[in-house]
Amino acid sequence: MKKSILDFTKDELADIVKPSFRSKQLYHWIYQKYANSYEEMKNIPKDIREDLSENYILNPLEIVKIEESLDGSKKYLFKLHDGYTMESVLLPMKNKKIDEDGKIISLTKYSICVSSQVGCKIGCAFCLTAKEGFKRNLTSGEIVAQVLEIKKDNDIAQNRRVNIVYMGMGEPLDNMTNLVKAIEIFKDEEGLAIGARRQTISTSGLSSQIEKLGKMDLGVLLAISLHAVDDELREKLMPINKAYNIDSVISAVKNFPIDARKRVMFEYLVMKDLNDGLKSAKKLVKLLHGIKAKVNLIYFNPYPNSPFQRPDEKDMLEFKEYLNTHGVICTIRQSKGLDISAACGQLKEKIDNDYS
Repeated sequence: MKKSILDFTKDELADIVKPSFRSKQLYHWIYQKYANSYEEMKNIPKDIREDLSENYILNPLEIVKIEESLDGSKKYLFKLHDGYTMESVLLPMKNKKIDEDGKIISLTKYSICVSSQVGCKIGCAFCLTAKEGFKRNLTSGEIVAQVLEIKKDNDIAQNRRVNIVYMGMGEPLDNMTNLVKAIEIFKDEEGLAIGARRQTISTSGLSSQIEKLGKMDLGVLLAISLHAVDDELREKLMPINKAYNIDSVISAVKNFPIDARKRVMFEYLVMKDLNDGLKSAKKLVKLLHGIKAKVNLIYFNPYPNSPFQRPDEKDMLEFKEYLNTHGVICTIRQSKGLDISAACGQLKEKIDNDYS
């Protein structure tokens, strides 16, 4: 199978197309003009375009299905060259503002949740993606293409910055090489120019990989999927805790380089009568002592036959209030896409079942 042109950094392209300035032209066409074919790249000689077309796919993804929520969220199901499918989500975070004269004050701000693998090895009990097991890592080009295709599909201009969150299907740090390369491709000023501080890696807590990532000092933000405050419960929810327990995760986080203006995000998926009580909140405050942290409480998003339930709003608010009054910044993530297949892996399973 041919590689995708999106798998290459600009410097790598300079070794493929000569003279080397052609790599900048390619990046301009792909990431700024959103070219859908090599034929559109008129300032690149015909023989180079023909050679590229013969050897490299321009777009490694095909949109299979889009579901749009009433709140503006969109879930995309993408098909890969080998027939596998995976998901990405577009989230409008702040809506466009217009003044009384109809003048646009600010444009809509978006985050895009991207997948890093087809399936996942982690096997979290609450995650629908875990049901299918692990198929393969996504290439760096397949990671990049998710953002590129979503920006194209929604007419989001190249110079409109978006936030990227690596928290779709898969564990990003289990695909470290391709992840890091995708981060660098996104950052390139000749391309999408999405800075490191706009990129957040959400991990289930692979301590050794967090340490490796920290030593690279890429400038990205870190989000830890914690979900429990003691090893006993966390092992039931996240089997990875047997290899990387809470203490090892906290230790790795304390050594991770964070911009002075930023914090480490701790994602805490709240499930009714399981981890939603003040006893858990008290333990969480102690656990995060000494860390410049922010806790993001997340309502469990139910899916068919799930053994877990969505928590009560009252319990969520009490949990949040306890953390905030005890020195830990805490927010409740606004639930989006509840009227569509919003849980990670949900749209994929639904479509795959339709096809089977």
